[in-house]
Amino acid sequence: MITEERMTAYINSLYPGNTELLDRVEKAALQSGVPIVRKETQSLLRFLVTAYRPMKILEIGTAVGFSALLMSEYAPDGCHITTIEKYQKRIPFARENFSLAGKADDIILLEGDAAEILRSLEKTYDFVFVDAAKGQYPGYLPEILRLLRPGGILVSDNVLQDGDIIESRFAVERRNRTIHARMREYLYTLTHCKELTTAVLTTGDGVTVSVKNQNRPE
Repeated sequence: MITEERMTAYINSLYPGNTELLDRVEKAALQSGVPIVRKETQSLLRFLVTAYRPMKILEIGTAVGFSALLMSEYAPDGCHITTIEKYQKRIPFARENFSLAGKADDIILLEGDAAEILRSLEKTYDFVFVDAAKGQYPGYLPEILRLLRPGGILVSDNVLQDGDIIESRFAVERRNRTIHARMREYLYTLTHCKELTTAVLTTGDGVTVSVKNQNRPE
């Protein structure tokens, strides 16, 4: 928990709930140990999608489809979402959830390794949401920058690792040191990239919101 637990609980209590289907998907995911976006990150996604009104969304990391369905609820009519997942056990649940929501035609699930799939994509996107293997974020970024249109939004989840990101690598468990180093690299790159303007937020487990610059003066 990055922010004080009572404050987070209070802020989350202010927001209305999701649809009945989303509540069911969330409950089933949590019971099965499938990671999904935290309540406070859900609120941020709802706000950004409602405010920005993207017509083409790219998601890296589908899991059981919760965040794709959440974004589709607040996106404008005609919005299409492309989402990528390689974990085969989760894919059937995501497809079933898309079908139950009546979104099978609006949400396209691409199966396989995101790094490979990203290289194969050609069209540009208005909004990209990254919530996949944390150690892979730096590797995804060059392709994301290619696919994100000028003025587009990039949202990256779980970037502060419950606060561990500020610790020395020697204070982090040995098995987490590679992810720790790569996430620090990712955050530095985002905040120093001339193509992006980035805000690092303590929302949830840490979220970055980046805008791809268009004609920004040097």
